[in-house]
Amino acid sequence: MANPLPTSAFRRRTGLTAVALACLLTAAPAAAAQPPPATSRPCGPDTALSRSVRHLVTEDRIAGAAVLVTGAGPDAPCARRTVTDGVADLRTGRPMNSTDRLRVGSVTKTFTATVVLQLAAERRLSLDAPVERYLPGLIRAGGHDGRRITVRQLLQHTSGLPDYLEAPEWEHPERVRYRHFEPRRLIARALRLPRPEHPWHYATTNYLVAGLIVRAVTGHSPESEITRRIIAPLGLHDTYWPGDESRIRGPHSHSYFTAEDGRRTDGTAWNTTFGGVGGALVSTPADLTRFATALFGGRLLPAPRLAEMRRTVAADPDRLWPGARYGLGLISSPLSCGGSWWGHAGTVPGGHRALVATGPDGRTVAVALTEVPATLQAERDFLDVVDTALCEAPSTERTPA
Repeated sequence: MANPLPTSAFRRRTGLTAVALACLLTAAPAAAAQPPPATSRPCGPDTALSRSVRHLVTEDRIAGAAVLVTGAGPDAPCARRTVTDGVADLRTGRPMNSTDRLRVGSVTKTFTATVVLQLAAERRLSLDAPVERYLPGLIRAGGHDGRRITVRQLLQHTSGLPDYLEAPEWEHPERVRYRHFEPRRLIARALRLPRPEHPWHYATTNYLVAGLIVRAVTGHSPESEITRRIIAPLGLHDTYWPGDESRIRGPHSHSYFTAEDGRRTDGTAWNTTFGGVGGALVSTPADLTRFATALFGGRLLPAPRLAEMRRTVAADPDRLWPGARYGLGLISSPLSCGGSWWGHAGTVPGGHRALVATGPDGRTVAVALTEVPATLQAERDFLDVVDTALCEAPSTERTPA
């Protein structure tokens, strides 16, 4: 990164913010199911990527890291490769792998934005309509007015709404780790906070409001709409809404955070209703890759709507990182080899850190960490893993048996 970020800002940014029930409906979604992955060509060692991942574990003290890199198509060199290091479970010492489930935090926002854009394509809502049209009276406090905030501004984080996760009670999220939260109460809490200082202000509040709009327009919960329109048709079998269930179902990596007493603590069990459609999904690197491939391949949105999704504004570097821009539920970030990646990062307070990104050549990377990078340098190293995965020329030399 070009400029160092102040420590206070570092902990507020999207990927490091402390965030940040579906029933399958019978109506047929627009998306077609993803075809089975092709067998990848034999690959040589990912020398640079392996070093980057190893550095996260040995130098930045991340318990476990897994990276899945997928080529632009079945004929691409090394169509599918993985690099892992560290452990998925500190108690048992089980090695990290790329197939475990994890909490993906704010990557959830891209799923939610996609459904909102689908509804816009169906002319069931307008991105430039005020929130008041769909949710009368919801935003009418603290100087905020839903008649002057559009749906587009919610998805873009330019609404001017504060983030409820910046309330004082969220300075120690582990104290409420098993509590249930309702979206409307969280939104009401946000409206009592000071107004943001900058025009672009990352706030999960925006996505809770967007979720309520989906409910108002469709008559169904936003979770069920995302399941019906994206998760089920794409065959994302490891992706689900946990609701109030604090444990992760099936094989999963554990996650770790530093408790108030300074000890590394297992944070895997957590009630993530506080994140809702802005940060509650459980998934895997493979499922996130399949979702990103479908999205950027034009299988989830008509081309004009996907273009709108990728129309960005400058993000506050104190809340993301220098050079990052934000579209409608998408982050764009420059690559050292030219061009930019598109995707999203996510974090939950229990410690999981996720990212999925697609580069200019169609290569996609999904990253899973069992801990949130604790320093600015560790965050740089995390982003360096993404850059290396998308910029390193894959080797197709067969590795020794």
